[in-house]
Amino acid sequence: MRIVVLVSGTGSNLQAVIDAVDSGSLPLEIAAVGADRHHTLGVERSAAAGLETFVVNFKDYAQRSDWDAALLSAVAAHQPDYVVSSGFMRIVAPTFIDAFSGRYINTHPALLPAFPGAHGVRDALAYGVKVTGCTVHYADAGVDTGPIIAQTPVAVLPGDTEESLHERIKIAERELLLEVLGSLAGA
Repeated sequence: MRIVVLVSGTGSNLQAVIDAVDSGSLPLEIAAVGADRHHTLGVERSAAAGLETFVVNFKDYAQRSDWDAALLSAVAAHQPDYVVSSGFMRIVAPTFIDAFSGRYINTHPALLPAFPGAHGVRDALAYGVKVTGCTVHYADAGVDTGPIIAQTPVAVLPGDTEESLHERIKIAERELLLEVLGSLAGA
């Protein structure tokens, strides 16, 4: 199984995938890692691991449709079985969703359908939930609305801040992503 991973930031989930592939516990190939902006730690991690990387910098395109087409072309060039959005903070075009329909996976730091969007952890804390968590789902044309593949609950502890809760969710998210990818790869 070949995957392309898309990142916008540090790539902590990506690092877990790289480590699992390197250890032999996750039987897949990371065909490439792409980002939507230059100089992300996720791309630096990937390059250090010897992986092919690409950047389709959102700010380099005058028209959103041009960026969408360039991203689709860059990902499709690697012929992935699955595309993994792991902290990729861009909504992709319907043409991208259609090209990878049922093969575009997203991670989200909340128990969807609750708290979709870019601030799931903050929103869960503000609402006062006692349990939140993480979700791996198939991305569709909505914002965090695609079919759920798997979820893991994470308790909200007294005194939690957005940062402390998010760090615990990231740990659960990494484990869940590895489980899902392992299952898809037939491991």
